[in-house]
Amino acid sequence: MDLSIIIPLLNEEESLEELHDWIVKVMRSNQFTYEILFIDDGSTDGSWKTITELSRSNPNIKGIRFNTNFGKSQALHAGFKAAKGNVVITMDADLQDNPEEIPELYRLIKEDKFDLVSGWKKKRYDSVLFKNMPSKLFNWAARQTSGVKLHDFNCGLKAFDQKVIKSIEVSGEMHRYIPVLAKNAGYGNIGEKIVKHQARKYGKTKFGMERFINGFLDLLTIWFVSKFGRQPMHLFGALGVLMFIIGFGFAIYLGIDKLFINPYGRLITDRPQFFIALTAMIIGTQLFLAGFLGEILIRSRKNETRYTISEEIDPEQKANEYSS
Repeated sequence: MDLSIIIPLLNEEESLEELHDWIVKVMRSNQFTYEILFIDDGSTDGSWKTITELSRSNPNIKGIRFNTNFGKSQALHAGFKAAKGNVVITMDADLQDNPEEIPELYRLIKEDKFDLVSGWKKKRYDSVLFKNMPSKLFNWAARQTSGVKLHDFNCGLKAFDQKVIKSIEVSGEMHRYIPVLAKNAGYGNIGEKIVKHQARKYGKTKFGMERFINGFLDLLTIWFVSKFGRQPMHLFGALGVLMFIIGFGFAIYLGIDKLFINPYGRLITDRPQFFIALTAMIIGTQLFLAGFLGEILIRSRKNETRYTISEEIDPEQKANEYSS
């Protein structure tokens, strides 16, 4: 299969049929073999009903429905797990991503051998004050922190070689940093393509200003995980040893001073250096134990399901069941 197109969505009933028809038109004109995976992230409108109806008329449509809203990262995780195409495309369901970009994204992966190609919405039709400016600041910080030189980390339109999406774990709110996750997994051939951004046609955005706050917090998390995620002892252990040495040094100084230099002076417990030594050694021990426990958790961690699926649509599986 040439393409898997993964579309996470939340309450996008009005746009789904139009988006489906547009994608199918592009697929047929380029003679792609494909599947479209709609991941319904707990919609409360008629989105799932629309997906079900589309699957009846098009056997290339598959659907996964979550019990409730678990977030875009979890929706992408489910889509990546189910995808079978050689090239995987992710895009949003609000018609702001243009399906006409898909053939060129496919070519960049298959012919130019990129591991991942991210869209760059150079010209946007969003609020300058509330979306464009915060987005530019966020992308600048992400570039400086991660070392991945992309202009638009948060663009939903991306293309992946299948081996990439099968090798990364998208959790929490880390969908913004999939290129960073791919780089950390050893897939450094990351490209960028300017894509057309279209004004929202139906409904309203599901994201507010709080997503940028969460984005910066996630950026700190992914920086830490990329630096020390595999070996937390390198950070916590080093800091712990440093703090313990500082505290132990103060303790030796106090002991020598009391025994040999000023034996009749103040009690050790009346001197501020005593509390500095005690606090530093306690903090050092705690940091060392934190690193040790982190190492144990990493080695014993098992994959956990972070969402529950209530329904699935897979016409191919049903056809196999009927034939058997």
